[in-house]
Amino acid sequence: MTLDSETKAVELPEHHGDELRLWLRLLTCTTLIEGEVRSRLRERFDVTLPRFDLMAQLDKVPEGMTLSDVSKRMMVSNGNVTGLVERLVESGHLDRRTSEADRRVQVIRLTKAGRAEFRKMAAEHELWIADMFGDLTPKDVRELMRLLAKTKASAQRSAKARAG
Repeated sequence: MTLDSETKAVELPEHHGDELRLWLRLLTCTTLIEGEVRSRLRERFDVTLPRFDLMAQLDKVPEGMTLSDVSKRMMVSNGNVTGLVERLVESGHLDRRTSEADRRVQVIRLTKAGRAEFRKMAAEHELWIADMFGDLTPKDVRELMRLLAKTKASAQRSAKARAG
């Protein structure tokens, strides 16, 4: 039987501090949920998570965005976005045009068909996430959100201190 890192840390707690066990718990939850979402997107819509994420970013900005803006929002390189964009343009989900302000810049946006398909996926995605968190009460969710916000701020402070 293969054990995840979190399970190993719980079985040998004397070898791991509380913060490390917390990190492993967060990582295990993220990996589990992300894997399930990837699988369901592939099975139900034959789409990858990165394509879904790109479409989600564009759905928020109907007039479109530059490739550079999309990569910043998705926290990936322009090269990663370019390949995704090419495939989504070919499939008719995205429209690409030259920026009127700067002829060197490409602006991408969802087509009408792309937006309709994305919204269908997004509605199911929301149901999947609700199901995965279904055992948490509204109070649990609020508390977890509060604690995760505190965790994020702590990690940002640490990264800033290291960089500065």
